[in-house]
Amino acid sequence: QPQLVESGGGLVQPGGSLSLSCAASGFPLDYYAIGWFQQAPGKEREGVACISSSGTNTQYGDSAKGRFIISRDLAKKTVYLQMNSLKLEDSATYYCAAVPAGGSIHDWCNVYERTYDYWGRGTQVTVSS
Repeated sequence: QPQLVESGGGLVQPGGSLSLSCAASGFPLDYYAIGWFQQAPGKEREGVACISSSGTNTQYGDSAKGRFIISRDLAKKTVYLQMNSLKLEDSATYYCAAVPAGGSIHDWCNVYERTYDYWGRGTQVTVSS
């Protein structure tokens, strides 16, 4: 059973940076697409970024473009989300998720919540002065 555990959340000032980690276990990371999502209180979960199973394709939600970077380390079985120039509206619980995406779709990923099968429990990010 695939398991995902997020970490790295915390309190950061506007304009600051934070790096989130998603530790994967129970499945081969190079056969799954991984996505990052955010959910603020009272709002729907939104896609932030994704990385394909091949690692060659990344996609970003509109709010993340130019500020966030998704990457992964296969040896550590970890996917990262580097968040820069953080804004108050980035405050949310951040989740990582996984979906099988090997073979002919190894270069594919998207940031739509319904695509993903397995989810972590989230890590809280608070941007505040």
